[in-house]
Amino acid sequence: MMKKMKDYIQKSNNISSLPDEKNIEFIYPRRVLKTEGIIENADMLLMIRENQATLEPGDLCSMEAGKGKTYILLDFGIEIHGGIQITTHTTAGKVRVTFGESAMEALSDIGNGKGATNDHAIRDSIYALSWLGTTDIGNTGFRFVKIELAGDTEKLMLKSVRAKLIYRDIEYKGTFECSDERLNRIWQTAVYTVQLNMQDFIWDGIKRDRLVWIGDMHPEVSAIQYVFGENDCVKKSLDLIRDITPLPSMMNGIPAYSMWWILIHRDWYRQNGEIEYLRGQHKYIIDLVKTLSGFIGENGASNIENNFLDWPSSTNPEGQKAGVHALFIMAMKAAAEILSALNDDSNSEFARLCAEKLSSHLYDANGLKQAYALQMLAGLRNGEDVTPKLLDNGVHGYSTFLGYYILKALGEAEKTDEALEHIKTYWGTMLDLGATTFWEDFDISWAENSSKLDEILEPGSSKKDIHGDFGGYCYTGYRHSLCHGWASGPAPFLMEYVLGIRPIKPGCKQVLISPDLGSLTFAKGSYPTPYGTINVEHIKLNDGEIKTSYDSPNEIDIVLG
Repeated sequence: MMKKMKDYIQKSNNISSLPDEKNIEFIYPRRVLKTEGIIENADMLLMIRENQATLEPGDLCSMEAGKGKTYILLDFGIEIHGGIQITTHTTAGKVRVTFGESAMEALSDIGNGKGATNDHAIRDSIYALSWLGTTDIGNTGFRFVKIELAGDTEKLMLKSVRAKLIYRDIEYKGTFECSDERLNRIWQTAVYTVQLNMQDFIWDGIKRDRLVWIGDMHPEVSAIQYVFGENDCVKKSLDLIRDITPLPSMMNGIPAYSMWWILIHRDWYRQNGEIEYLRGQHKYIIDLVKTLSGFIGENGASNIENNFLDWPSSTNPEGQKAGVHALFIMAMKAAAEILSALNDDSNSEFARLCAEKLSSHLYDANGLKQAYALQMLAGLRNGEDVTPKLLDNGVHGYSTFLGYYILKALGEAEKTDEALEHIKTYWGTMLDLGATTFWEDFDISWAENSSKLDEILEPGSSKKDIHGDFGGYCYTGYRHSLCHGWASGPAPFLMEYVLGIRPIKPGCKQVLISPDLGSLTFAKGSYPTPYGTINVEHIKLNDGEIKTSYDSPNEIDIVLG
């Protein structure tokens, strides 16, 4: 006897047996931000009600064609991954639906000269709506939606428009809270950003760059480890890139990204201790180390041609080369650690010697903060030398991806308070501009005289459009992603350096708790391990000392720093 629908379908069709771990929630609009043309009862769309079409009309929103455009611009209040459902009454017709991560993007046309695009996900198209039915539209990243009468449609009667949020409903095993509410909000936004990008695989962006960029994954995986703990989405993504990148090719075509792949595996093993999973990577890691070793010159210099680090670094080739060289050292050290865990002493020693040889050469970082930070993390420079360069001119020179490693370098130099101020200024300014997720890139200078994401700028406005007037490289204007997982670095930083939690032995058999509150008066939170959750609380006493209390699974050896 058949017990499930798929048993019936399986008899005559091939269906996927892979589990879909994503959930669906429905979100109703928070505001009608703008209407144009003949619109009646637009506020009816803000009502929470079933989307089932019925013969009885009830309260409906009416859209009627006039001389110009007829549209409604809706604000759902928060960045969403998914689409919308439109339920009509007794009329059918066509609508043009335009999704936007900002209000101005939702009002933009493709080819308008400001980067509006349908790349990776359709955000602007015409759809037919059924008579007395519900139509599902779109799969992208958005907060705002414009619904416009299209074609020869004269009138539409809408019962409801609701967003269909698609996400992984996973427990926040790791938590963070401190005495600064701005930092608390930044932590939560960073976590939400990376969670939205945990779809079938770990993407970089939910609107654009719905791809597995393995270098970009390092800050994402750092956040996932500290908040969600072990998650198969990570291993699926790591394995996907491995399988589609036969050596000597480099992952995503970028040598640095193959290096990040090694670092992710080392960090994943430190927390989760999954030695069997690591054994499955053994041969590829050996071959990758040998391939990468071919980039090492006689004097320890690296002869990599493509020194891509991140886009904002690309205008400084000398600094970018210094950063990739430092990353090269970090990757070889990580490979040595991995291979030692696999009892492959000869290849571990080879990787260690590669790191040692590379460390004999020091490139000029040429003023690039990202490169100085990576050089410090690689052991090439000390905190005393690097800190003034990282603090010079505040958060100017930050990028949302490699800003995480600037923060880490400041943390290692015991400049946590300065790092916290940078977080509040850089990531906090995105919040001030209306962000509900963190962006692909951000330059602090963009904020001057710029609009918020939910503002509509009329022609001739003296303000700058924070979305359409900025961005660069491959993400100019509205092509710029405003939900990018690589921007989630503040979440792991706050847990690693403020709460002071980090694994010492693989699988969290031994964990360090060494807090640095800076000017904060308290911080508390939790950290997921394979044995259960560690809960910590730090309170700064009147004399400046920190009182730490914690509870931890018995299997874990806690070391207080």
